[in-house]
Amino acid sequence: MRRIEVNGRGYHLPAQPSVVICVDGCEPDYIAQAVAAGHMPWMKQVLAQGSAVVADCVIPSFTNPNNLSIVTGAPPAVHGICGNYLYDTESGVEVMMNDPKWLRAPTLLAALAEAGCKVAVVTAKDKLRKLLGHRLRGICFSAEKADQATLEEHGIDGVLALVGMPVPSVYSAELSEFVFAAGVKLVQTHRPDLMYLSTTDYVQHKHAPGTAEANAFYAMMDRYLAELERLGCVIALTADHGMNAKTQLDASPNVIYLQDVLDGWLGSGCARVILPITDPYVVHHGALGSYATVYLPADLDASALAPRIAVLRGIETVLGRAEAARRFELPADRIGDLVVVSGRSVAIGGAAAKHDLSGLDAPLRSHGGVSEQAVPLVLNRRIRGLDENRRWRNFDAFDWVLNHAQ
Repeated sequence: MRRIEVNGRGYHLPAQPSVVICVDGCEPDYIAQAVAAGHMPWMKQVLAQGSAVVADCVIPSFTNPNNLSIVTGAPPAVHGICGNYLYDTESGVEVMMNDPKWLRAPTLLAALAEAGCKVAVVTAKDKLRKLLGHRLRGICFSAEKADQATLEEHGIDGVLALVGMPVPSVYSAELSEFVFAAGVKLVQTHRPDLMYLSTTDYVQHKHAPGTAEANAFYAMMDRYLAELERLGCVIALTADHGMNAKTQLDASPNVIYLQDVLDGWLGSGCARVILPITDPYVVHHGALGSYATVYLPADLDASALAPRIAVLRGIETVLGRAEAARRFELPADRIGDLVVVSGRSVAIGGAAAKHDLSGLDAPLRSHGGVSEQAVPLVLNRRIRGLDENRRWRNFDAFDWVLNHAQ
């Protein structure tokens, strides 16, 4: 079989249609609860006859870093995408990391297309499209802007007619359903050799595992997965991060507003808190997650400030730049002087006055920390001799699909 090497890892070219799926926010318990309640018959059969482990995503457990890790087969230290949002120290401006200029490594998607494979990518939100489609010669479009897809820019047009659905609201379960529906139609009509599907975590931000709304979402997903298998696809499913409630006993958001804390200690504006969860779609989480980076002036000792932050109730870990880069496999030049991670039930904010929580119509659920690192890694084929005791990562998904299931 022909092979390619991407970012130091070797991969066979697909011999049959292969699909890698990133289910945004898929805490493993969502699958467990839905399977137990009888809502995912396809998944139940795969768990019994295929391969499945609980793997680790990368930290910060946010969308952009993990989607790029999955499609590069490497951690952020290699591909450079360490958040949805960062502080560009060269320009002194806080920016979104949606532009491919931030990407430091090639993707498997582009490499497979270059090797002659037909590649298709469908993502829920358009924020990921340009990163996932960087140098990709193939189909790449988002559900959010499916009506704007053109042959020249996206490799396909007439998407709405193909899928048979209108453009969904970005804040809806239907946005993810559009991704799955498009995936099935693409296999039926274009027969890509490799397809990458990436959903949105709107449902997971609002509904806990085992709730009626969550089970309905996973039942929908199960039906499309069964159809993809019926069409002959090898399927690997993983997630970009888990999800946990970040609430107090009265169900109000449980938040440490770290910018306000540091302003009180050091003076206003002395330290800069960056929340890498920030993206254009903050209604369902208010830009509150469990991971933050802190930039300090040159004359302020980060090692002296770290212990003060570490003893705040709800803070789990505070690391200096070098240690954070080493432990979490991050690009050291893009993470600030300190990295701060909160516990399972606590979120980190900047300044309270800058967070608009008016859109939260359900108790806050979010992600970003080590407590949201566990994710499923599932393959609808049996891997012989699978070592379930090693540390599997969500970015092993392409290795599973291309090297162990062909």
